[in-house]
Amino acid sequence: MAPRSILVINPNSTTSITDSLKQMLEPLVPADTILSFFTGPPSAPRSINDSVTSALSADACLPALMPYIPHHAGFVVACYSEHPLVPLLRQYTSKPVISIFEASITHALLLKGPGGWGIVTTGKVWEDLLSISVGNFVGEEGSGFEGVESTGLNADELHSVGPDEVRKRIGDAVVRLVGRGDVRVICLGCAGMAGLDDAVTRALEPLGKSVYIVDGVKAGVMQVYGMIRSGYGNDA
Repeated sequence: MAPRSILVINPNSTTSITDSLKQMLEPLVPADTILSFFTGPPSAPRSINDSVTSALSADACLPALMPYIPHHAGFVVACYSEHPLVPLLRQYTSKPVISIFEASITHALLLKGPGGWGIVTTGKVWEDLLSISVGNFVGEEGSGFEGVESTGLNADELHSVGPDEVRKRIGDAVVRLVGRGDVRVICLGCAGMAGLDDAVTRALEPLGKSVYIVDGVKAGVMQVYGMIRSGYGNDA
């Protein structure tokens, strides 16, 4: 059987984020799958910090992505937002296209049991934007959604600020989030947080609490892989 190819799309122009995704994901991928990576062109924002930069990133990336569509069986948009690139790509292919935002929420809802779940993200502006997006995707009523806490760092700053400061900021946000209620799942709300699960674990140790930690990038790749294996990887 020919290898299946999944394209992981970093829709900003910060190559260090793509490099970290590649380093984390490649050891996890099954032998029958090839992962390829796309970084937004120089005209894309270095960091997607709000709705405006999301739209700018989609405008910059879509034309550059069009030649890739025939050569891959599925696509993961590695931006933790209701990113406009997702519905745009779906207009041009019936192959699986999923955002890490959608993938992580799907996992959280399946893992939370009778408890709740929440998101730890980057800049404060995302607290409201992601809360609205969760409502659009699943509805906040009855979903167990406990809200969003932010670190105050942009996506590119996660790779330029010292690692100790990044982990402290994530840890502080985690403690605030679990203080809201019976939080049993925490979603890492930025592609730049990929591989930072340990910051969540360490922050919760003094509280004697453990949670499921959902890395949306991992969740997105494995969800697309499952859809392809189920026969959804061919254009109708």
